Amino acid sequence: MATSPAAKRSLPLKSLNHVSRVCRDVNATTIFYENVLGFVPIKRPGSLDFDGAWLHNYGISIHLLQCEEDVESMPPVKEEINIRDDHLSFQSESVEEVERALQEHGIHYEKKTLDESGIIIDQVFFHDPDGFMIEICTCEKFPVQPLNNSTAEFCNLVRTLSSRRGLSRTISRANTAEMLPEKLKSHTFSFVNQGTTKSLFTFLQTENFPSDHSIGG
Repeated sequence: MATSPAAKRSLPLKSLNHVSRVCRDVNATTIFYENVLGFVPIKRPGSLDFDGAWLHNYGISIHLLQCEEDVESMPPVKEEINIRDDHLSFQSESVEEVERALQEHGIHYEKKTLDESGIIIDQVFFHDPDGFMIEICTCEKFPVQPLNNSTAEFCNLVRTLSSRRGLSRTISRANTAEMLPEKLKSHTFSFVNQGTTKSLFTFLQTENFPSDHSIGG
């Protein structure tokens, strides 16, 4: 019997591991990611039989691959900054500090500011040596809210946000509760391990909630 689209499971993923880039000059691009973006070169498997470099920081790795074909066959390096191009984005607490560092490195950039109902989001865009777009932003200011009303989806999201603690700023269940749409605040669910029922709003404000509890909708 065919499985309906709604019943199909998503892949059992844990986190983003790495982003891969093909480079004109892997050494030059490695220096850029190390000196400008603060990545740290790490050991690369010796079984890989092609030139490249691995770097890591901020909970993510960058895998650089040396172009195996004629470099001239690669698309030309983009000089014009188009903020709608494919890009890799990093969170920063101070875009002003980012701007000063880019100026020190002599890197051309463009800055954009979004005002979403009083929430100000700063964005800075620039290219790496191969013309790939990099964004530095304060997008974390904008609350992460699921578009559907699934309690399970939101509980998983809260755990994901909580796991970021120490990377930039603390995100607690209490302040995440304030992000809830009104129709979700009163939604109740059961603690299977405890046989009790709580509203989602109360659950998010409860301290010391073990992450391994089972939740039933």
